[in-house]
Amino acid sequence: MSDLDILSSPATIRERCGNVFAAIERGQSAWFAYDAGAMAAAADMVVAVARERFGDGPIAPHSRWQHFEVGGKPRLASLWPQGLTAGRADDLAALARARGLVDLVITSVLLDAGAGPAWCYVEPDGLRSARSEGLAVASLHWFAAGGFSSVASERLRADATGLDALDVHAFRAAFQVSDQNPIVGEDRFGLLVRLGQQMIHAPKWFGGEAGAAGESIRIGGLIDWALAHAARGDDGKPTLAAADVLGWVLGALGPIWPSRTVLQGESLGDVWPHARAGGQGVTAGLVPFHKLSQWLSYSLLAPLAVAGITVTGIDQLTGLPEYRNGGFLVDIGVLRPTARIAAEQPFAPSHECIVEWRAATVTLLDRLLPLVRERLGKTAAQFTLPMMLEAGTWECGRRLAGKLRAGLPPIELISDGTVF
Repeated sequence: MSDLDILSSPATIRERCGNVFAAIERGQSAWFAYDAGAMAAAADMVVAVARERFGDGPIAPHSRWQHFEVGGKPRLASLWPQGLTAGRADDLAALARARGLVDLVITSVLLDAGAGPAWCYVEPDGLRSARSEGLAVASLHWFAAGGFSSVASERLRADATGLDALDVHAFRAAFQVSDQNPIVGEDRFGLLVRLGQQMIHAPKWFGGEAGAAGESIRIGGLIDWALAHAARGDDGKPTLAAADVLGWVLGALGPIWPSRTVLQGESLGDVWPHARAGGQGVTAGLVPFHKLSQWLSYSLLAPLAVAGITVTGIDQLTGLPEYRNGGFLVDIGVLRPTARIAAEQPFAPSHECIVEWRAATVTLLDRLLPLVRERLGKTAAQFTLPMMLEAGTWECGRRLAGKLRAGLPPIELISDGTVF
């Protein structure tokens, strides 16, 4: 396994996060103390919110998919009225829908990184949506209007030429940004521009060939790559391991992230140094999170199913280390910030405090999961980690933040829209 592969592995994420959290648990952190006694209250709240929202019904894994339907509006069905259920790998119509869904999901997730408390999106019928749901709806409308396509006759696509042509004015118009409706992290649209450029430079990931015209290379071509590299089960159906989906996402999209930590000439994206990270060799001291890439991986499960591809081992991926899950752990009292945080905030993502907060979030979500399963009377197969994220922890974080600070996270962040 190469050094870059080591830092792309969910196992490494868990190991390095566990090393950092162990220092918090030993009382060696300048930023946080751990209160194990509060874990029961955290589990109780997650269970209460899960039962309120879903009762005894099914819980979909955490993904972008749910955000598109905020307010009970079937927005996806309006774009693809032929249906979005799991299909077959030899169904050309299903594959075409899957490619379109991948175009939408990836552009939307890349545009989803905290909007701030003042921004909202208003649809033509007057329905207002804010925060993640608002970002999802705004990106869906931009996509539906052909904002990412360079082919006039095919609006529902995102191709290299269309993305490369985007600018901040198009972003502001699509997201209704104004002095009265400000948004945090305008730099996020740059991820789409860089993705368009990456598609030209590395077309193999996107179903294209070297030298192909930009309009012929679309994000949804990732479906064709997945089908070509999927294993075949005894029934002949294509399967991918969740860890391989993450590796695929990182390989295809890794170069679009702003250059932060660099290893062997490669920008590592959402990977940060910490003195207690552990590890060996040149990757020692680095903590990978890959939050947005894992969020993408979770969000690609449904489009892959439409294409007839089964994803296995979903619990291989980690909980998402961002300010809703992490904020829940702080606000419920599991992680107790020291006075130093209040005195020194706001913090950039690279700051030791934020790296510790995020590492603790990954480890504590893993510890919380069996407590929630026990209270719900569910097995590991019946209640997975992404189900817990969807059913409770993310929503609990939002509710407590709304009650305590008008929706703001408990620790003030400096965000450019490309990490959180």
